[in-house]
Amino acid sequence: MSKEIIARSGSKCELCGSENDLQFYVVPPKSAGNADHAIHACGTCFEQLNDAEKVDANHWRCLNDSMWSTVPAVQVVAYRMLNQLKGEGWPQDLLDMMYMEEDTAAWAKEGMVDDSDEAIVHRDANGIILSYGDSVVLIKDLNVKGTSMVAKRGEAVRNITLVHDNAEQIEGRVNGQMIVILTQYVKKTN
Repeated sequence: MSKEIIARSGSKCELCGSENDLQFYVVPPKSAGNADHAIHACGTCFEQLNDAEKVDANHWRCLNDSMWSTVPAVQVVAYRMLNQLKGEGWPQDLLDMMYMEEDTAAWAKEGMVDDSDEAIVHRDANGIILSYGDSVVLIKDLNVKGTSMVAKRGEAVRNITLVHDNAEQIEGRVNGQMIVILTQYVKKTN
């Protein structure tokens, strides 16, 4: 495992690029033994990942570059740290730009406790609580702003994501295009 991570990282921290005091950080809730579940982290990053009280927001500006890594474990750590720091302002901009595959996003959100998400509850047209990854059906034809596309009533939208700061909006893929959908026009199916 260690040889694979060293080769992948080029003997640098996969978060900030430092070459000093490198350690292996296993990304929770995964277990050690698989190079895909760990990253190479410098002593500073490692310490701050393990102790929230020692987090220096300015150190994590490095995530502006590392969040684009093709390594899922690096993406997960970047996403979690940006969420932890989003009160600083600039991390929210990075989160808005960040892209992860669905399984990587699920891993990133697994085990995260975010107080702001607890205050916002997404509900469908029937008042049923919606969660990340749910499937919904459109209950009305919807004109998609900025396009000539119409999302038809009865269309299934799978693996939705929740808009973190608006309880009335979700995001989902319709006809191959990611769109924002008002929760009042959907019904949960699973």
